[in-house]
Amino acid sequence: MASATLLASPKTTPHPSPFLQQGKGRDAVYVAAVPLRAAKGPSQMLMSAAYSLGLWDLQHFMVIIKPDPSRPQAFVFDFQPQDPENVYTAVAALSGWKIPGVIRRRTLRRIPISRCWFVGFSINDGVDSAIKFNEVWSTDLIVGKRDCRHYTNGLVEHLTGEPHALECLRETSNG
Repeated sequence: MASATLLASPKTTPHPSPFLQQGKGRDAVYVAAVPLRAAKGPSQMLMSAAYSLGLWDLQHFMVIIKPDPSRPQAFVFDFQPQDPENVYTAVAALSGWKIPGVIRRRTLRRIPISRCWFVGFSINDGVDSAIKFNEVWSTDLIVGKRDCRHYTNGLVEHLTGEPHALECLRETSNG
C-alpha cells in the first residue's frame, strides 16, 4: 500500500492535495484515529491517556471519504458498540463476548489534521460503495475479532482494493 506508506505519520496528516493525482469519479479515502469512548471517570481518563501516548490498540479507527476536492465536507464511517460508555458493555467487551454494535455515518466539516492518514482513492463512488459494504457488515461486535479495526480494514479494502490498511499504517508510524 504505497500511498499509506508514503503519507503516513503518527501525529499529523500531510495533505499534499491528493486530488491532483485523483482519477475522475474517485474519492479520497482516509483512516483516522480518535480516543476510545468509555464511561466517565477513571476509565475515560485511561482511554484519553492511551490515545495521547499513541497506544495503537487503544484507539478507535474510522474511515473518512472526501468526494469533492473543491468542498471541505467529508463523510465518516465507523463501527462501535451501541452503548460504548456503558460499564456493562465494557465488561462484556473485555470478556470477549459478542455485544451489539452500530455502524455510524456522519459528515465532517473538514479532514482532521492529526492522527489521520490518506490511504488511497476509491475504485468506485466512495460513499455509495461504503453504504453497500455496510448493508452486509454484521453488527455483532467482538473486541479483537470483529471491531472498529476489522471494519476499517474491510471498508478500506472494499473502497480501494488495498488490504490490511491499519497494519501498513502501524508499521510506518512505528518506524
